[in-house]
Formats: sequence, structure tokens, C-alpha cells
Amino acid sequence: MKKNLTVILIILMVAIISWLILIPRKSCPQQAVLFNVEKGEGSRDIALNLEKQGLIWSAPFFRVYVLFMGTAQKLQAGTYSFYPSMKMTQIADKLAKGETAKAKITIPEGLTAEEIYQKLKEVSGVDPEELGNFEGYLFPDTYEISYGADSKEIIAMMTANFNRKVTADLREEISRQGKTLEDIVVMASLLEKEVKTQEEKELASGILWKRLRIGMALQVDAATTTYEKLGLPEKPICNPGLVSILSAVYPKDSNFWYYLSTPDGETIFSRTLEEHNLAKYQYLK
Repeated sequence: MKKNLTVILIILMVAIISWLILIPRKSCPQQAVLFNVEKGEGSRDIALNLEKQGLIWSAPFFRVYVLFMGTAQKLQAGTYSFYPSMKMTQIADKLAKGETAKAKITIPEGLTAEEIYQKLKEVSGVDPEELGNFEGYLFPDTYEISYGADSKEIIAMMTANFNRKVTADLREEISRQGKTLEDIVVMASLLEKEVKTQEEKELASGILWKRLRIGMALQVDAATTTYEKLGLPEKPICNPGLVSILSAVYPKDSNFWYYLSTPDGETIFSRTLEEHNLAKYQYLK
């Protein structure tokens, strides 16, 4: 009888342990829950918060489990995405591996640092002023951003992408032309804001570089300072894409000296000021 009772107790304990480990709080699919682990939080705090958010059955048992598995000291800070239908073992494994939640965010060509900040602020701790220091070099692309990522991480990701796209060969060509990378990025930022297609960008690039060579004001609508001062603006006015950068490096020669954008988005190129004024009258009246 005593032996039978012991066996029953062992079976019962195994069943309870299996239930706590293998059975999720909710079996049917639920909406993901964002779970945050602050720096300095240990397994006790993490376990209590997991139980409080309805992600595990028992905080004490979670602590025993991670201690037994040798991962109690490996649980990493960050923001995680968990489902109530996940097993405790899966949750503990993600915490130990630091598999934090990520948001996929697309940064279109031509956004300013401030506009990029507006896209990132909901998922990251990015600082707009720090982003602004890298205006022009925050390469437009689709990024997977870790929730809570700081400015340093995001800037490093975007500028590394810029450096991959602006290759060594391209930098050599820029140097061969007697220009600086900064000159090219500033010019590319103007092209990004001014015209749409690659052909239009190349033609506009040729016009603007010609104006610079003869000391003529650029007079670019996207940068009002170019009406008041000669030369390129002091810094980029946005973050250009690769097509605009390539167009700044490889401008197309033409007889054009002027261009304007119509309300429909078409770009009209003119050879003389007289032609340009006529185009303005025709398309912008």
C-alpha cells in the first residue's frame, strides 16, 4: 500500500511538472504580448512579471527550471514578443538567447532625420538630435529594429548600410573628380527632393554642377539658402537613396541650364532663361 502511494505521488509530481513545463497558459492562438526585461533584473523579477502578465503558470517553478537548466544568469534585458500559447520552455529559451522583439520598418528615400525619428520613436529610444548629426548618411532601406534600440545601435545600422552601398570604387571615382563624399551627399540630397526619375536626376545633376563651376546660384526650391548663397548648402537636406547618389557622381551633360517641376510631377528642362520663364508661365501660372 505504501509502495503504491509512493508511485502515485511520483506520477502525480511528474504530471504536475510536465503540465507546468509543457502546457501553455492558453492553448489557442492569442495576440502577441510585449514583455520587457530591464537591465539588472534577475530571474526572480523576471519570473514574477511573466506570471503577472499571464505568460507562465508559476513564478517559483520558472526560477527552479532556469536554475536547473543553468540559464538563470543568462536571461537578457530587452523587449520580447511572447504569445500566451507559448510553452514555458520556449519563453525561457528566448530570454536566455536574447531573442528580442523586432519591428520591420521601411525608411523611404528623401526623409529627413526628423522624419526618420518619427517613424522609429514608437519602437526605439532613438534621439532626434543624434540622428540629425548623421543627416544624409542614414541610408533609406527596410530595417529590422529591436524594440528599445538606442540611437547608437540604429545609427550604426543605417550608416553601415550607407557604407556598403557607397562602395570603394564609387569613393575612388568621387576623389578622381576632385570632389568630396560630403559634396556628393549634399548634391544627392538636393536631387532626391527636386526630381523623380533617374534620367531626370542625372540631367538635373549636370545642370547644378555646371552652375557651381561658373559661380552661378543653384536656386533649388528644396533648399531656399541656395537662392541667397553661392555654392552647395552646408549639409544635406535629407537622406538620399542610391539612385540620387549615383546621379550626383555621374551627371549627364546637356545643353540645359534650367528646370522646373510641374504640379503633375513632370520635370521641364530649358536651355535658356527665356525658355525657362516661358515654361514657368505655361506650367505654373
